[in-house]
Amino acid sequence: MISGLDKIFSTAYNQILAIANAFKPMLKAIKSFFDNLAPVSEQTEDEKQHALQLAIAVLLMEMSRMDGEVTEDEIKHIHALLDQFDLTIEEKEEISLLASAKLDDSTDYYQFTSIINKNFEQPQKITMIEQLWQVAFSDGQLDAHEEHFLRKIHSLLHVSHRDFMRTKHRAKNIS
Repeated sequence: MISGLDKIFSTAYNQILAIANAFKPMLKAIKSFFDNLAPVSEQTEDEKQHALQLAIAVLLMEMSRMDGEVTEDEIKHIHALLDQFDLTIEEKEEISLLASAKLDDSTDYYQFTSIINKNFEQPQKITMIEQLWQVAFSDGQLDAHEEHFLRKIHSLLHVSHRDFMRTKHRAKNIS
């Protein structure tokens, strides 16, 4: 019996390691994508706005993947939000590809949230959290992974727990 459990745990552990290793190239690709942007101090206003839009788009795409299933409703909602941005079709496709794997560590999101923190005032951050909630609720259910992701992001964006909960309730009532 013990040896059977050891085999199950060993198999599960190896599968977890394989999954974690599969995400490393995706994380490197996302980091490389943002590293290729000019340093903030050297960016024009258009470049800063563009970098901000890319960071937001990556977080929206990432939210849709948190529950392990991307629904048509989630994609439609994200496309509606991305249509507000000045992104080319190629950039939208590249963002979709770059964000196609889940990122597991909250520090992995820092490169995106730091851009947002530098460019957004608190009301804009709160609106973004609400948009992420809307994506989470757009498939009709809230998964624990989606809520966990949002807790990481709201913390990294320095959005208060009160505003975090208010946006959750507003988004839930909309869906």
